[in-house]
Amino acid sequence: MTALPTSLQGQGLRIGVLTAQFNQVVTQKLTAGAVATLQELGVTTNDILTANVPGALELPRAARLMGDSGRVDGIIALGAVIRGQTSHYDVVCDETARGLSQVSTAGPVPVMFGVLTTDDLNQALNRAGGKVGNKGSDCASGVIAMINLQRQLTADAVH
Repeated sequence: MTALPTSLQGQGLRIGVLTAQFNQVVTQKLTAGAVATLQELGVTTNDILTANVPGALELPRAARLMGDSGRVDGIIALGAVIRGQTSHYDVVCDETARGLSQVSTAGPVPVMFGVLTTDDLNQALNRAGGKVGNKGSDCASGVIAMINLQRQLTADAVH
């Protein structure tokens, strides 16, 4: 059995961070957590490309455009969808997840899903640096691991 090692070495990697501005009190914290962790793992400030979109539904299109641009090796998509009194929540959650999944599986770079889907603001804040950690930070280590795994698998396929 051959086991590929997990690498969280971020030096030389170019990472895109897309942030939905809706529920900005939460998404700013997610972005801060992602950027801090990327830097801790060796990604330089100059190698982090950030962009904002209006809301979670715009994340898949922005991720596709960013991935296709050749400017990044991986993408972190961050947002916060908080349940309201209508079915709009379900539509936004489903379509955002579906769109980002399609971009990640069919596109040239991995895309990490950092969109919180919570029942209330308190749950979202707990996942944006509160009691439950920071999903943005988790996505930062996840995207680096996925880029390095992709490179290992691609290098193995060539040999």
